[in-house]
Amino acid sequence: VYNGEIYNFPELTRELQKKGHPFRSRSDTEVLLHLYEEEGENLVYRLNGIFAFALWDQRRRRLFLARDRFGAKPLYYTLSNGRLIFASEIKALLAVKGVEPRVSLEALNEYFTFQNLFSDLTLFEGVRILEPGHLLTVEDGKITLKRYWDPLFQDRGWSDEEAVERLRTVFEQAVRRQLVSDVPLGSYLSGGMDSASLVAVASRSIPRLMTFTGGFDLSSVSGLELAFDERKDAELAASTFKTEHYEMVLHAGDLAWSLPRVIWHLEDLRVGMCYQNYYIARLASRFVKVVLSGVGGDELFGGYPWRYKVIQECRDQAEFDQRYYRSWTRLIPDEEKPSFFTPEVWAVVKDHHPFEAYRQVVEKARGLDPLTRALYFEAKTFLHGLLVVEDKLSMAHSLEARVPFLDDELVEASLTIPSRLKIQNGEGKVILRKAMRGLLPEPILKKKKQGFSPPDASWYRGESLEYVKKILLDPKTLERGYFQPASIRRIVEEHLSGRVNHRLLIWSLLCFEWWNRIFLEGLDKEGFA
Repeated sequence: VYNGEIYNFPELTRELQKKGHPFRSRSDTEVLLHLYEEEGENLVYRLNGIFAFALWDQRRRRLFLARDRFGAKPLYYTLSNGRLIFASEIKALLAVKGVEPRVSLEALNEYFTFQNLFSDLTLFEGVRILEPGHLLTVEDGKITLKRYWDPLFQDRGWSDEEAVERLRTVFEQAVRRQLVSDVPLGSYLSGGMDSASLVAVASRSIPRLMTFTGGFDLSSVSGLELAFDERKDAELAASTFKTEHYEMVLHAGDLAWSLPRVIWHLEDLRVGMCYQNYYIARLASRFVKVVLSGVGGDELFGGYPWRYKVIQECRDQAEFDQRYYRSWTRLIPDEEKPSFFTPEVWAVVKDHHPFEAYRQVVEKARGLDPLTRALYFEAKTFLHGLLVVEDKLSMAHSLEARVPFLDDELVEASLTIPSRLKIQNGEGKVILRKAMRGLLPEPILKKKKQGFSPPDASWYRGESLEYVKKILLDPKTLERGYFQPASIRRIVEEHLSGRVNHRLLIWSLLCFEWWNRIFLEGLDKEGFA
């Protein structure tokens, strides 16, 4: 059972045919079977792609599950009545008799700390996600988990010139490798360097490449959020590379219609706001079946320089952990949790400290310099959350999202480039910017990082205010027993007054309420707003 794409399957097919393996198709799925016959579970080391698969070895009475290096394709599992049940969607697990949807309070605490899950927990009690770069085997009634890949940073001592030349070469190869498709293929184009770089290379091979951009209605927006609409930059790139360009504009009212649908597809809450991803995927799906995404460029090349300021002068690991953990506390600080959670929930979760989930990840990067340690952590946590969102919300529209920045050869090249060449004087992605010079217009190369995020801080105080109140201040919401009602009222009031920007927290509370209505109460699509 297989979900994904193996980009080096033609080479693997030829190699296996020379060894006498007969092929009945031209499918990358069949390659997995023959490669397993040759190499057993070591086949995962040969695969350049995004995948989740399960293979039953009848002779050995052995089940073998695998997930790609960074977790671009999801794979969930649970144990019920002595059975291991696995699927690409949690809804499939819930359809099995005996698997009941219940909230995991430990995961809830972790999510409302990081706005993400760093461990293998999900919001569903007893349901786990197979971690990226891991194998799971079942043999003789015993379940074994094994990590087969982890980012290994090895400074090769590249000069600037050597790193630039190597990076540009492997980047262009990675993009071209992922252009092979039997169906129409396009690319997202945000106006930033990552997606524009993909388009620069792809447009050489695909004349009139279709590109897709999302923008926002800024008529009621103020402050920093006025920079959130990147359509002008995207249009510059589209004009430069002569693409067939399509745009959409999101308005504040689009949240109410999309949010329950987003949660139904997402199932497990992850990083940041993402209903804009749902809409841009819907736009792209009207024209193509495969789309290139720039996800991964920031995490591999240091695209979040503001996050690194707090750790650059740390004297030791303890100070690093204190500062960095605090910087990733995006929602509720630990000291505020007793007044945020109800006493009943707090009594359960207070001994399950989210710092442990953080520590288990960052522990593997001890010995690295602070910046490289941060890049490792982001690749293992934030990137995984982004990939889960990317896959779920693109597949909601039968759209396959490919991530060329996570091509194996490009990743390996990035891991040999030291952090001093990636981040300099508070500027991120320095080496990538140098490698893309000559491919991209200078305004895009010089453009500061801007995430694809709606201006919800303003919208929650304006057009979306009544929707926020309708959902979060509903007596049913306030009386669920997870959060103290006074705390929810205070959060809404503080944001409305402008005293505190609670945009991330309000989004997460809205998502969790819809999660309850859909998965615990059984609200079906007919009942969505």
